[in-house]
Amino acid sequence: MKSDVEIAQAANMLPVMNVATQLGLTEDDLELYGKYKAKVSLKVWDKIKDRPNGKLVLVTAINPTPAGEGKTTTTVGLGDAFHRLGKKTVIALREPSLGPCFGVKGGAAGGGYAQVVPMEDINLHFTGDIHAVTTAHNLLAAIIDNHIHHGNELGIDQRRITFKRVVDLNDRALRQTIIGLGGKANGIPRESGFDITVASEFMAILCLATDLDDLKARINRIVIGYTFSNNPVTVADLKVAGALTALFKDAIKPNIVQTLENTPAFVHGGPFANIAHGCNTIMASKFGLKLAEILITEAGFGADLGAEKFLDIKCRFAGFKPDAVVIVATVRALKMHGGVPKLELGQENLAALENGLANLVKHIENIKSFGLPVVVAVNAFPTDTRAELDLLVKQCQRIGATVSVSEVWAKGGEGGLDLAHKVMAAMEQPNDFKYIYDVNSPIKDKIIAIAKTIYGANGVNFSKAAAKTIDELTALGFDKTPICMAKTQYSFSDDATKLGRPTDFTITVKEIRVAAGAGFIVALTGDIMTMPGLPKRPAAEIIDIDNDGRISGLF
Repeated sequence: MKSDVEIAQAANMLPVMNVATQLGLTEDDLELYGKYKAKVSLKVWDKIKDRPNGKLVLVTAINPTPAGEGKTTTTVGLGDAFHRLGKKTVIALREPSLGPCFGVKGGAAGGGYAQVVPMEDINLHFTGDIHAVTTAHNLLAAIIDNHIHHGNELGIDQRRITFKRVVDLNDRALRQTIIGLGGKANGIPRESGFDITVASEFMAILCLATDLDDLKARINRIVIGYTFSNNPVTVADLKVAGALTALFKDAIKPNIVQTLENTPAFVHGGPFANIAHGCNTIMASKFGLKLAEILITEAGFGADLGAEKFLDIKCRFAGFKPDAVVIVATVRALKMHGGVPKLELGQENLAALENGLANLVKHIENIKSFGLPVVVAVNAFPTDTRAELDLLVKQCQRIGATVSVSEVWAKGGEGGLDLAHKVMAAMEQPNDFKYIYDVNSPIKDKIIAIAKTIYGANGVNFSKAAAKTIDELTALGFDKTPICMAKTQYSFSDDATKLGRPTDFTITVKEIRVAAGAGFIVALTGDIMTMPGLPKRPAAEIIDIDNDGRISGLF
């Protein structure tokens, strides 16, 4: 059986210009990054902004497990299926972070015969967007320490600087650091640390900005810390928004590539969904909605994280809504949610599958609570038995959920035709989209609404530090914003070991952060961290390259 990278390397790619012409784009509309990658000029917007929007399909999933779900694979395969049906289709995905690529998750370009290509480029440095985020973030960090070194005119309290540095790798040794050591010439010693780049507020801003002016305005609003008088200090106070925005001159432009079946794909922006808002850029989405009949996009991890944030944050800022939502599930993952160890997932176990179905049912209920039509995509694995697939389909039908068995991993777009037909029917159903909470409600009320409605929690415990920060942010006027929950992706609860559909639990909010530039409040729960660590056997150990530049082991 060929690996994903071997399948991708054998792809019959078209020059990206040929792919872009499917969307009506011309040579003058593209900025080429080699033969198979390009950025779309921002000038295109002036030509397409008055067109009606196409249909928007959001792909999400059950809570992820080591067994795999295949959300990106399904997104790509569904896009290829619509393409086969003659629909003018574009896919919109996030850019992979180098941290997971060299850590545990591997690449993020789909799998099997449902991938975006060039896979190696997308998974490694691509067009440099994530590097632009890293550079802008660390430039601001340097500006802060330089300001303090040269007299601290703003009166920044170095004990209350909330802005760390970032690197796009998993490096636990950098979570907590001391900087400024070595004497007067090296600055003021203070505690600090590093987050992973995809958790940077600059990444969130890139993904939520609607144009360069909006991006600059959001950067100006970033709060980097507080003065000795307890007043917030922003980028506007430091007067460097122009320089920081200049670093995004190219990064803000959507990247266009293709699938194995030459369907156009935007791959742009890459915030994690467990510690950030988990959606690709508004720029890519708004361009896709104007250029195509159907835009297929995804949100990170399970629907309790990525989809909730897509709907409550991204849709709120962008002003659009999905016409249908696809929830991806696998027999293997549901058996794991039903209590089966990973090594036994290849064995038929109908009882465990039925127990694990509770996780899927809760996700279906959640999407319906937003007023949106749902289609369940069962991503088929070779180890699935007919009895298991039949049980899963029948149980979905029993609760009134439309369901399709998808074989896009093995068959590409052909394996997603049934799913595409059912999604088309769902897009014509009544759509009563609504948010889970009123953005003007108090911070605690919004967090409780998410915890109770989406997670099924009994309530929320706020640490003393979190409660104090909420009071301070409310007094400063930062409370009328959406909430970005930072929570483990593996469970509805904040305990990664509680699989399935846990009950009788509370969510503990240990810390609250303001992301005034992004425009939301971040609530950190449980043991969630904004700088991941590497596993005992990182994926980096199996990735290699030969003298001809051919990469192996990249998922």
